Amino acid sequence: MSTTGWVVLGVIVVIVIWAISIYNGLVAMRQRTNEAFADIDVQLKQRHDLIPNLVETVKGYAAHERGTLEAVIAARNTAIAAPGVEQKVAAENMLSGALRQLFALSENYPNLKANANFQQLQSDLSDIENKLAASRRFYNNAVQEYNTGIQQFPAALFAGMFGFGQRQFFDVGEDRAQLEQAPSVKF
Repeated sequence: MSTTGWVVLGVIVVIVIWAISIYNGLVAMRQRTNEAFADIDVQLKQRHDLIPNLVETVKGYAAHERGTLEAVIAARNTAIAAPGVEQKVAAENMLSGALRQLFALSENYPNLKANANFQQLQSDLSDIENKLAASRRFYNNAVQEYNTGIQQFPAALFAGMFGFGQRQFFDVGEDRAQLEQAPSVKF
């Protein structure tokens, strides 16, 4: 083989190694994004599991507030069934609004507010909301890194070809100001 043949072969090997390196970097970013979304799912599941206990506790004190209780359960069921990121965001925003209404009820029922079980559930929910906020930040950071990675040159040349598409942020939308505040727990 001539010197020119070796040079061409060397250039081809370097290009292949370079393309593999870019591909592996994109795969790693996609996996970080998937892992971050799984962390959000864990927090959401804990939140969803806590809600029936909370509703049952409130039901004992405010049984005639049926509409609010049904709205919370309906919002929870919608959130559990939401398939994609955009649907999950919308459903979780709806659930957060229903939970705010539920906690507003406690202001009208001093016995409910004083109930130790209700206070513990409220405290647990506050803890989950804080963890959920942290998980959202981590996910959105991973999505930002991933989206930037697939748009930068030279990865942009290969990203579409290998099936790397944009990811959506887990954005809480218009309710951001309300959700950035942790739920208050009053004793």
